[in-house]
Amino acid sequence: MAVTLKLEKGQKIELEKVAPGLENIHIGLSWDPRKTDGQAFDLDASVLCLDASGKLKSNDDIVYYNNRSAYDNAIVHHGDNLTGEGDGDDEVINIKLSKIPSKVERLLFVVTIYQADQRKQNFGQVPSAAIRLVNKDTNQEIARFDLNENYSLETAMEMGEIYRYNGEWKFNAIGQGYSTGLDGLVAQHS
Repeated sequence: MAVTLKLEKGQKIELEKVAPGLENIHIGLSWDPRKTDGQAFDLDASVLCLDASGKLKSNDDIVYYNNRSAYDNAIVHHGDNLTGEGDGDDEVINIKLSKIPSKVERLLFVVTIYQADQRKQNFGQVPSAAIRLVNKDTNQEIARFDLNENYSLETAMEMGEIYRYNGEWKFNAIGQGYSTGLDGLVAQHS
């Protein structure tokens, strides 16, 4: 049985080396419910499908709870979790690597806090935020990256990315926060 790789911020792995023949990926994003007073955290996972220059070509290149699939179901978002309640993954995105069009070089996985400014919430308050990669065909967890820094100003996080490099798929644990929400991340990549 393979051992899950616990990734650190900025760590990169070659998917073919750690999971030979990997085709179908389950991306699980998770967090724990709020334990303090205030409104529940409503985190939203999205995928920005970027070209070689790191740009979005159209709004169809953003997969999220209101645009739940792209590229003939090569990417499928399985819906919005409003609270983080329950064990396991709170939001799931499935990827079929062979169906990702060649124009897409990077799949950037971001998580944002819905109405963060109005609710006065930030990622420093969100417990146990994480991203994990699972081989969907074998249900084997490949890698996991837990946010473990204090992101007290950030309302949006680049959690990680799957990207092409010399014809091979790799994963990068990013852990980069922004105070601009999803709109700011989209503008940065437009």
